[in-house]
Amino acid sequence: MAQDEAPQQDRPQDAVPAPVDPALRRRVSDAEREHVADLLRDAAGEGRLSYTELEERLETLYASKTYGELVPLTADLPNGLHQPAAAVAESPQYTPGAVVQGPVINVFLSDSKRLGNWVAPQRQEVHAVLGDVTLDYTEAQIPYDEVYVDVKCILADVKIRIPADAVVVLESNPILGSVSEQSATLLPAPDPHAPHRPKTFHIRGTAILGEIKIKRGPRLTKRLGLA
Repeated sequence: MAQDEAPQQDRPQDAVPAPVDPALRRRVSDAEREHVADLLRDAAGEGRLSYTELEERLETLYASKTYGELVPLTADLPNGLHQPAAAVAESPQYTPGAVVQGPVINVFLSDSKRLGNWVAPQRQEVHAVLGDVTLDYTEAQIPYDEVYVDVKCILADVKIRIPADAVVVLESNPILGSVSEQSATLLPAPDPHAPHRPKTFHIRGTAILGEIKIKRGPRLTKRLGLA
């Protein structure tokens, strides 16, 4: 057989690279880097990371440009960033328009409301100064099992309304302000095999001369059929 007719072995350079999820190529903001830095510092304070590991990960973090570079830094930590591609692959029922990081809600001397049927991102930041913000998740399409809401308010009122059976992980930091959570009604233990599972809301709130309220279930006007 002639040399040019000899069968060619598969070479690594001939392999077609797997497509990369667009969410992993998304550019990250300084605020997102600081959020991951807080996760890493908390983990080091809990003894999950050595200080050498913390320094190495922080160095990698501040040099990162895309969401895909952030995911591995917290993959082995509680409340770490999720892999969007895996989440979508395992949950085909997710809303097609789902996004990981929603646009920051900035309110100054005004108000902002998200009510009714809207697609909630997995991560939402709220910055409110001398204004009012309402986030109502009770009728929203929530594609993710865990939702992260980071609120900073100064002389402002922020209301977060969540489903009645939702689980809340609250980290509050009131400074001459108030952060309150409505008590959950005693519900039966969720069936792990049921198609619907309660959502978990990780809410971090800083209130400076302001108020953050976390309420459960539909609004009264909705329950009475008035809205």
